[in-house]
Amino acid sequence: MTAEYWDGRYADIGATQVSWFQASPDTSLMLIRSIAGASASVVDVGGGASTLVDHLLEFGHHDLTVVDHSQQALGEARARVGEAPVHWVVSDIRDWQPDRTFDVWHDRAAYHFLTDAEDQKRYWELVRASVPVGGHVVMATFAEDGPQMCSGLPVQRYSAEGLAAAMGEGFEVLETLREQHATPSGGTQSFQWVLAKRI
Repeated sequence: MTAEYWDGRYADIGATQVSWFQASPDTSLMLIRSIAGASASVVDVGGGASTLVDHLLEFGHHDLTVVDHSQQALGEARARVGEAPVHWVVSDIRDWQPDRTFDVWHDRAAYHFLTDAEDQKRYWELVRASVPVGGHVVMATFAEDGPQMCSGLPVQRYSAEGLAAAMGEGFEVLETLREQHATPSGGTQSFQWVLAKRI
């Protein structure tokens, strides 16, 4: 799961043809807007070339950070939004060390690529350090009946209860929901969403 691997995926397939592409990330937007106004700081982990940042900018957000392995993907998103107030971070989430905190931590389909227990532990340590009490986590992974592989890589599938357990202490689950995502190729993928508050 190297940067070169993900750069290659985006270069070969194109940002609008990867299986996770959404022209309008409606569930992400609905959950974020239910707990945060335009002044909230939002980090999109594994955001890549996602259009979430475009929509948040349209809603008036001005403190946005997008983190991804792939410089290729971030470059495509940056080209779309131009000189908008977005902080672009090229990093493996397992290595990232932000120098600030965020009101909202959003992750759609990045965490489920972490199948090693130590990587998962490190991820949640990073979330706890990055989201203060009162902040929120908006997360989606493949559901228990979702794909076992994505982009040629194994993934960890979760139920709502399993994802809440993975978060560990310090989070209060506010909402869970499932989504059937329609892929650009015409298939469907089951996603599990959890909205949690840092307590």
